[in-house]
Amino acid sequence: MARTDFGPPDFRELIPPIIKENYGQWKYHTVPRPGVLKHVSYSGEVLHTVRVASPRLVGSEFIRSICDLADKYCDGFLRFTTRNNVEFLVSDETKLQPLIDDLEAADYLIGGVGLSISNIVHTQGWIHCKSAVTDASGITKSVMDELHDYFTGKIKVPARLRIAVACCVNMCGACHCSDIAIVGIHRTIPRINDDMASKICEIPTTVASCPTGAIRPNPKEKSVVINPEKCMMCGNCTSVCPAIKIMDPENDGVSIWVGGKLSNARTAPKLARLAIPFIPNNPPRWPEVSSAVKHLVEIWAANARDSERMGEWIERIGWEKFFQLTELPFTEKHIDDFTHAKTTFRSTTQFKF
Repeated sequence: MARTDFGPPDFRELIPPIIKENYGQWKYHTVPRPGVLKHVSYSGEVLHTVRVASPRLVGSEFIRSICDLADKYCDGFLRFTTRNNVEFLVSDETKLQPLIDDLEAADYLIGGVGLSISNIVHTQGWIHCKSAVTDASGITKSVMDELHDYFTGKIKVPARLRIAVACCVNMCGACHCSDIAIVGIHRTIPRINDDMASKICEIPTTVASCPTGAIRPNPKEKSVVINPEKCMMCGNCTSVCPAIKIMDPENDGVSIWVGGKLSNARTAPKLARLAIPFIPNNPPRWPEVSSAVKHLVEIWAANARDSERMGEWIERIGWEKFFQLTELPFTEKHIDDFTHAKTTFRSTTQFKF
């Protein structure tokens, strides 16, 4: 009988022979040029990795193209990173430059290694998600069109910069720990169709779906009611009850957060914090979002020290100076009044202007 549910294959079955033979025995690595890593093992063997940006949501033509290149230059081996980069693993150094030439001829972006902007990681957006405020892949395309020179290394930056896009506040992506996070936000309370809810929704499941306890049964209508003071407009309820709608083209929009990181280098990991509370949702090119992100990158690049991530730079100069340099207005929306936010409150009287 065929095996149908046995989990993912052992990763050791899928890696190139050179990595199997030198597993755990790599001596050092360098970056010969933007987008290329050179790993050298204690045995003297060398592996080159060429990193290329991908749009994440790809078609069969793109898959065939990169697979053909992998067959031609990498013995069929390539991999995808967690930030949607494609990495070609080249064990024969004579094939490195021909691969780069073919990639550049096909207009693929080579970069995202070392001091650069990595490829933008993003969530599902309008293509798949029920509660999506905005189209994550569309924003990613628009922003990368503005910042691709930072990815390829043509424009230098002081440190690594990670950008992420989440189509709503549930943040399926890595937005909460990225240098710049673009997050779609609903701004109106979900609307309930009581007549439909009484027929197609499970009331206990709908009530249990709310993370803040804002939903309660409405026995009179055999439906539910939402407490606007508790609702954080996450859209969770819309996933379990189709009678609840949260989409609002006039009021939905995008927020931008800054200063997050996962790295333990120099300073501890950080959560991103709000920089811009609302930007209009203007598809298909989101010009206001792209302009705002590019502005933040340029201000950081011009003022940060070498190897200083966005959050580290902000902590050094102070949030007051950050808002001054970026010319962003500080509003009541920036004050964290969430119930469990005590640990994030500024508890001193030390301000930096």
